[in-house]
Amino acid sequence: MSWLTKLGFGTRSPTEPSIDPSSSSIPQSSDDDVPAPGQEFAQFGAGCFWGVELAFQRVTAVTKTEVGYSQGFIHDPSYNDVCSGTTNHSEVVRVQYDPKECSYETLLDVFWSRHDPTTVNRQGNDVGTQYRSGIYFYTPEQEKAALESKDRQQKQLNRNIVTEILPAKKFYRAEEYHQQYLEKGGRFGFKQSSDKGCNDPIRCYG
Repeated sequence: MSWLTKLGFGTRSPTEPSIDPSSSSIPQSSDDDVPAPGQEFAQFGAGCFWGVELAFQRVTAVTKTEVGYSQGFIHDPSYNDVCSGTTNHSEVVRVQYDPKECSYETLLDVFWSRHDPTTVNRQGNDVGTQYRSGIYFYTPEQEKAALESKDRQQKQLNRNIVTEILPAKKFYRAEEYHQQYLEKGGRFGFKQSSDKGCNDPIRCYG
């Protein structure tokens, strides 16, 4: 259970989120947002999205990051919906990057370094399907690179990797207070650097 849940944020509601039949197919559609000219998207789930986002913010040639929800089955979920455990959404970071200056493999290296890919629906004290490990690809080339990278990582570990590798689906941008949360100060008000190349330890909650 995350500290947010303990404080009453994101607790399970008395009733499950209602599903509008007319919009239930939307979350399962492809992410149809378009990156800036000359840029590409990548999408990762690696536990609580705050620390993961800051790690990607620091990567040279990453031009934009957003945290949000994806891979679920209700349209336009809220943070409370996702934390209820009833929508199957994952907390994800969508990364926009310049492929001429930053390879997808570099992003994969950051992804693997930021979490334990062998724990099912859990990262540290954060437990729930929204914290699962996932790589969500936009192109066949990204899929191939992700699978090859997973194989290399598996050879270095003595436990099975449980990371899912799936096509990127509809991306729902999280509430504004979640965006660049640690850069803005996190729960304690201590801002953390998002400067490119910064190697300062990341405090996951601020």
